[in-house]
Amino acid sequence: MTDVASDAPETLTDDAILQRFLRTKNQPTGSQTLGFRMVSVSQEKMEVEVAFEAKADLVANPMKQVQGGYLCAMLDECMSVACMVASKMTAVAPTAEMKTSFFRPAKFGTIRGVGRVARWGKTIAFTEGELYDEDGRLLAKATGTAVPTPFKNYK
Repeated sequence: MTDVASDAPETLTDDAILQRFLRTKNQPTGSQTLGFRMVSVSQEKMEVEVAFEAKADLVANPMKQVQGGYLCAMLDECMSVACMVASKMTAVAPTAEMKTSFFRPAKFGTIRGVGRVARWGKTIAFTEGELYDEDGRLLAKATGTAVPTPFKNYK
């Protein structure tokens, strides 16, 4: 009897996905700049919690706060990673559009992000994300749409 490789994706637990993110040696430079670190994963809720380490020498604006574009990038990261988790790590999900609302200035240090997929459609994923400061106060919120693309088709 010969072993036949299955085309079905490997079933991963939430902890296995979390460990994959924590152990990666290929973290994108954008994620490195943002100080991205995965905190928790829920495939059932299609949700992730992440932490960003906002460093003044990388993400400052002239007012000595985190520049809004970096907050947008953090929200995009949260929502995109939630899409990867929702796909059971079989797809990336490039952002098609995103709307961001800012509630208060962000200071340097740890920023907690939550990303979720509100709806996973046939061709579009609807996403949501929030950022919180170290005191749990809401900094910014975003909604977006993304285009799920299987890893094998992504170029």
